Amino acid sequence: MDLVKAKINQVYGILNELNIDSWLVFVRETSMMADPVVPLVVGHEVTWQSFFLYTNNKKSYALVGNFDKDNFDRSGYFDEVLAYTASPVEEFRKLMDKVNPERIALDYSTSDSSADGLTHGMYLLLKEYLKGTLYADRLISAEALISKLRSLKNPEEIKILKKATIIAVEVWDDVARKIKIGMSEKEIAGLIDKAIAKRGCKNSFDTLVNAGDKTDAGHGTPTNAKLGSGDLLHVDFGVIYQNYCSDIQRLMYFKRPKEKAAPGELIDAFDTVNEIISKTAELCQPGKKGHEIDSLARQILVDNGYPEYEHALGHQLGRSVHDGGAVLGPKWERYGNTPEIPLEEGNVFTLELEILLPGIGCVGLEEDVSIINGKTEFLSKRQMKLLVK
Repeated sequence: MDLVKAKINQVYGILNELNIDSWLVFVRETSMMADPVVPLVVGHEVTWQSFFLYTNNKKSYALVGNFDKDNFDRSGYFDEVLAYTASPVEEFRKLMDKVNPERIALDYSTSDSSADGLTHGMYLLLKEYLKGTLYADRLISAEALISKLRSLKNPEEIKILKKATIIAVEVWDDVARKIKIGMSEKEIAGLIDKAIAKRGCKNSFDTLVNAGDKTDAGHGTPTNAKLGSGDLLHVDFGVIYQNYCSDIQRLMYFKRPKEKAAPGELIDAFDTVNEIISKTAELCQPGKKGHEIDSLARQILVDNGYPEYEHALGHQLGRSVHDGGAVLGPKWERYGNTPEIPLEEGNVFTLELEILLPGIGCVGLEEDVSIINGKTEFLSKRQMKLLVK
């Protein structure tokens, strides 16, 4: 399956569903400042100002610089490929008159970074190109369209995402056997990164490692802090497989001298985190809103005497590790309207949370799930038991 063609075909249905007659992607120098939708529905990088127009009557148009035209002719992605040399204005206005759209969706958004690919400079340029035409006042946000386009994975995309998650779990199973007391966070991250590269993949983000509570869990890079007895090792990483991302967290406890098992408070926290992932997974169904699922997780934490985590319970996965669209999160300002977006068939999410135990570390787990046939499916085997060395 050609995924670019498949996603373009998906655009047509979404345009009709949202009652939008056209979507315009306007980009330049995409190797330097790429709109996140380019890999999905354009398929090639461009140098000069380029216009990609998709309409609700299942037509697609490309207007590109003359040296880029051949790539798009050969791709077969567009019904009509136009080119310009000195200035695109005349050809662009001709195209707009031909299509005569009543509403033109553009890539800007205050809530969703994946839908905010139109730079301010390009917006000003577009307004100048449309000055004096009927179309200057027909511009709207493409946020809802892009949210659906990225969120509604087709079966082939889910298949690739599942493989990406399985590879990440294989990496952990391989590396976990090699980790020993005395290793630094940087050394452990190096083992994970090497295992990812060995499988022909790349990291979906910089590998995160916490040796006990010596460093803060979050987005900090690994340090020279060394793993010691009584430490809970926490790792957070993912792989890119065929341009799609996975994202998992795993745990391993290293016993103190004469300690026969992990501390009871650690086992309790681990079981609570796992229970929350199981119960919130059951709620990930079409029509549910992210804040409702996130609220259940927080309620279980509070009922068990733990503080709430300071982030969303989950984000979508796709070509980006934070793939836009609905978020399983609280109605905080920083998440905009994304926690209010109803979940749909084909969504792929992480489920992640942690409990911080002083003197032990970050009890954090993360699993990747998809919504298939109205139910939640885990994309790989879960960590259901705490590893203890």
